[in-house]
Amino acid sequence: MITLYTFGPAFGLPDASPFVIKAELLLKLAGLPYQTRRGNVRRAPKGKLPYLDDMGRLIADSTLIRWHIEKTYHIDFDEGLTPAQRGTAWAVEKLLEDNLYWAVARVRWLHGDNFERGPAQFFGFVPAPLRGMVKTLVRRKVRQMLWSQGLGRHTDEDMAAIAIQGVRSITAILGDKPYLMGDRPCGADATLFAFAASLQSPVFETPIRAEAESHANLQAYLARMKARFYPDFAGSGVFAADFGAVDGTRDVREAVASR
Repeated sequence: MITLYTFGPAFGLPDASPFVIKAELLLKLAGLPYQTRRGNVRRAPKGKLPYLDDMGRLIADSTLIRWHIEKTYHIDFDEGLTPAQRGTAWAVEKLLEDNLYWAVARVRWLHGDNFERGPAQFFGFVPAPLRGMVKTLVRRKVRQMLWSQGLGRHTDEDMAAIAIQGVRSITAILGDKPYLMGDRPCGADATLFAFAASLQSPVFETPIRAEAESHANLQAYLARMKARFYPDFAGSGVFAADFGAVDGTRDVREAVASR
């Protein structure tokens, strides 16, 4: 049995990390039997989640999980796509994972109201006298990561404008197709759904979320993917907003850098 190690539900989503949602959707697309378990980044092969245990073989990183599934189980997630379409799908994934993700992380962790509604809930396990200091240290670490990545050097307005242009580009590629590249989901659909759903979490108020919600084709896509792969989830918005919090006993900083 394949076991996928996750953070667990949070923010009105099936997992706190879009990379975990991506990995689970790849397993669903492949039609492979699997189970999920709450992971611990301190025990993870690369110190981050998700990772996969496939009969004793540990695979960390959502992209490497995809390649493992394709190689081990002889699955081509992009079957039927032309070389140009495969390239476009890969480019969309990297836009989501290496650009848009960090913009969303910034507004979640560094904007006060969003932080208090979301990531602040991770710190309930910290003794009250230390909680404020721990929050400050972790948020400082997040700020340093964003500065090193690059988006943290921009103003809020410029960062949001970059992210909004990314959303518009993706919705333009999606167009009126049922799925990203045509009539059937490809590998990049696991990434697109995971990130589009995450940036529209009902917990957070951001201009990026507002932009995404303004595109009817993206909303129809999310509804289509949800009905097909998460039919048991109900409620308003992308998902119901009653998921539990991420287990606070793990290193919450890794929720930002999880892959």
